Amino acid sequence: MIIGVPKEIKNNENRVGLTPGGVFELTKRGHTVYVQKTAGEHSGFTDTIYEEAGAAILDTIEEVYAIAEMIVKVKEPIEPEYDLVKENQIVFTYFHFASSEALTQAMLKSKSVCIAYETVEEPDRSLPLLTPMSEVAGRMAIQQGARYLEKPVKGRGVLLGGVPGVTPGKVLVLGAGVVGIQAAKMAAGLGAHVTILDISMKRLRYVNDIMPPHVVTEFSNEFNIRRHIKTHDLIIGGVLIPGAKAPKLITRDMLNDMRPGTVIVDVAVDQGGCVETSRPTTHEDPVFIIDDVVHYCVANMPGAVPYTSTVALTNVTLSYVLKLAEKGWEKACQDHLDLQKGLSIIKGEVVYEEISEAFDLPFKPVAEFL
Repeated sequence: MIIGVPKEIKNNENRVGLTPGGVFELTKRGHTVYVQKTAGEHSGFTDTIYEEAGAAILDTIEEVYAIAEMIVKVKEPIEPEYDLVKENQIVFTYFHFASSEALTQAMLKSKSVCIAYETVEEPDRSLPLLTPMSEVAGRMAIQQGARYLEKPVKGRGVLLGGVPGVTPGKVLVLGAGVVGIQAAKMAAGLGAHVTILDISMKRLRYVNDIMPPHVVTEFSNEFNIRRHIKTHDLIIGGVLIPGAKAPKLITRDMLNDMRPGTVIVDVAVDQGGCVETSRPTTHEDPVFIIDDVVHYCVANMPGAVPYTSTVALTNVTLSYVLKLAEKGWEKACQDHLDLQKGLSIIKGEVVYEEISEAFDLPFKPVAEFL
């Protein structure tokens, strides 16, 4: 198969779809990989390293899309790429369709085969291709939250870990999934007092078992959320419904109950956000303030640490890229139900129910294509 790796053009997206190691594994099996010039530069991988791994370098993004049977990316195509996606071309990347009708309509129009990293799902309901980026984002949420709690950037002026004689900061984590647990781990490591909420008692029991005593668990409901936002300095939104929009757990009126300078880091913003006042921001302009509450809503947080993120991503995506390259998408998705769950749009038809529900679009079962 001919695989194309374009350079990411979303604002401050520094990751790349494949490492040179991933390219090497594909080319040694007889596949052809074209990498756009300087695509891996910000992740620490030069064109020379890609060429040594067996890739051919192309100058432009147009050339990569034109020649490739499968595009391997990090983030969803943005508007300048919409018309580059070809009919029957496999596009394997993070899509987050439910948060963008324009993207959904563009991919339907392209008649391509869209396979979303974030909905590839194993039998135990874990999301193997989302997990490493959730790990990065969860840990970064505390780094960024701690920074924006500083007074020069309009935060409360609180040091999360405190110092002798001063109580530590308080962190509220919404969701005990991968993001939530990684955020809680980082906050606890800094010495903050952490409260983590979830609707799954199984997850809360797990958190209770693995975390130190200054991480406490509570069942998530509106009453408990309203109570805790009044006293916590940093709020992390880490809830996820695979393939669907995130539920709005914090509404606009709740901001009035927060103390001035409270910081919200809404990691769920790429799925619409779990805070009603959230809107996607970029690393270039990451925060905005509403009712004296600082909102950090960068939709591609791992893009700020591209070396770590790119290696972590290829670690988990490469086995699926190899399956798609060696079997074709139909056979690969027939043989591997986890990969089949990633199918979102096939040749102009929505095949993932949550996307059809989000935009009231016709739905066709995957089985009709396999």
